[in-house]
Amino acid sequence: MHALSRAFGVFSAGLILLSVGIVCQMVFVRAVLGESSIWQTEFVTFALIAATFLGAPYILLTRGHVNVDVLPLMVGHQARLRLHLVGSILALVFCLLFLWASIPWWYETWASNQTTSTIWRARLWIPYLSVPVGLALLALQYVAEIYAVATGSDLPFGLAPEEGI
Repeated sequence: MHALSRAFGVFSAGLILLSVGIVCQMVFVRAVLGESSIWQTEFVTFALIAATFLGAPYILLTRGHVNVDVLPLMVGHQARLRLHLVGSILALVFCLLFLWASIPWWYETWASNQTTSTIWRARLWIPYLSVPVGLALLALQYVAEIYAVATGSDLPFGLAPEEGI
């Protein structure tokens, strides 16, 4: 799971870099050439949303998310372990509920061959697929994290038992 999360993290970073390049190209086309942009805004929007969902497991893996460490630092190791497991299980349940709701939403766009209403006519199922895929990967990363902390192969919140305030 770690390798898969890392691979999608690299892919997400690539989507962000590609989006930056496309925005620069769009500015050049509009400002210098005086032409209109047709596909750039939609592509960048879809790419950044995909990068957010597909990169989420990597952020969880590296503990790159916003985190308040005051409470875990104030309690002992056993309470920290319980706090981490409860928080991770709640987050996993949220991801699974969101995943469950996103699959029919994606499937409807795929089955009905929906497209954007712009001249580009992008097929919506392609960018929408990043939502259930990203949530499934995030749920799997939560399962891996819960297992690692429960079996003692990883520390809750990355804090050693002796660490505290």
